[in-house]
Amino acid sequence: MRISDLWRAGSGAAAGGPEFCISSGGRFVVSLQWRPPNMSRNVLRVLLCAIAFLLGNAAAWAQMGSITGKVIGEDGKPVQNAVVKIVRTDIKGNYETKTNRRGEYFHAGLPAGRATRYTISVEIGGQVVDTVENVSVPLGEPLAVDFDLAARKKQKEALAAGQLTEEQMRGLSAEQREQLERAVKDRAAQLARNKALSDAFNAGMEAMKVKQFQVAAEQFAKAAEIDPKQNAVWGQLAEAYSELAQQKTGQEQADLLNKSIEAYQKALELKPDDAAYHNNYALVLARAKRLDEARAELERAAQLDPQNSGKYYYNLGAALMNTGQTEAAGEAFKKAISVSPDYAPAHFQYGLYLLGKAQIGPDGKIMPPDGTREALLTYLKLDPNGANAQQAKDILASLETAIETQYVNPDAKKQTQTKKKK
Repeated sequence: MRISDLWRAGSGAAAGGPEFCISSGGRFVVSLQWRPPNMSRNVLRVLLCAIAFLLGNAAAWAQMGSITGKVIGEDGKPVQNAVVKIVRTDIKGNYETKTNRRGEYFHAGLPAGRATRYTISVEIGGQVVDTVENVSVPLGEPLAVDFDLAARKKQKEALAAGQLTEEQMRGLSAEQREQLERAVKDRAAQLARNKALSDAFNAGMEAMKVKQFQVAAEQFAKAAEIDPKQNAVWGQLAEAYSELAQQKTGQEQADLLNKSIEAYQKALELKPDDAAYHNNYALVLARAKRLDEARAELERAAQLDPQNSGKYYYNLGAALMNTGQTEAAGEAFKKAISVSPDYAPAHFQYGLYLLGKAQIGPDGKIMPPDGTREALLTYLKLDPNGANAQQAKDILASLETAIETQYVNPDAKKQTQTKKKK
């Protein structure tokens, strides 16, 4: 017997059939006052429970909805196997699906209604690339939620630049409009800062060209206040202080050298792999008589730029020589030759350093230390027409010439004059 037959056979309470009613709680209540012939009470109970189950589930399915959509990548093409996560936020609930080869996805059986709220996100390669929040799933037709990553990328770029089209503006939420207003204000402020930074930096560079180092230092300091993250600004400020220190003496010079050192430290914090910064920093340290630190900085410069390591040690030697630290300068020139044997200026300066230790022999000839001639000859070999070529030739020629000296004992002259008076 079918359920429909059972219903027709026993319809109506007057016929002694089962009584169906719905309680205030929405439950089915069955009164077993009648049953068909040859049907046990238990079988009838099972059939009636089946009716209640079907009717109850029909009501439940009537409250379900679905979401569909498409995922387009930043390249404008559909994304396959993108993970779409649907998280219910009004109560706990998590759902997940993937896109097909056309970038499409679909998920049914979602609790629907105005009170439901979902957050829908797309993951590609394990990274969340887009999210839609506060989604309410309606009854009936599937809700379309598309993800166009190419359009979203353009929108983000336009939002950051404050250059959305009217069509894009219409599609913005209140939160996005607020974000746009902030972006426009921030961009305007950034442009103003950039202009002020550029003006100050350029003014400093112009002042350096005409050796107005005080003006240059002031302009670079101003630029550093505007944007302290620019290594070039700190590097130029350090150079301006270094040049200005050469025009001063005493404590004023020492203070400027310290300012230069501090500025180079800032530049190196921002760009620690710049060999030129390490080199210039070392030269200022040498002038401040902080030789161990200077050598360490030059070692670092040589490591970062091995091809120019000879130049770095040569520069150290020149700085030391200019501050009267002759022996340390000689060691620096010698080091420059050892790391860069083909660096001609180092050979010339080392030759001059050795020449400073020369003595006059009994025959009146100059007796230079070993290596003096070799250093000067090597310089001429490497750079025969160099700026110091003629001086090197003159020195070598003088080493072969005896120096004539005339010495008269003053006491002997007095004795001669005394004898003549007698």
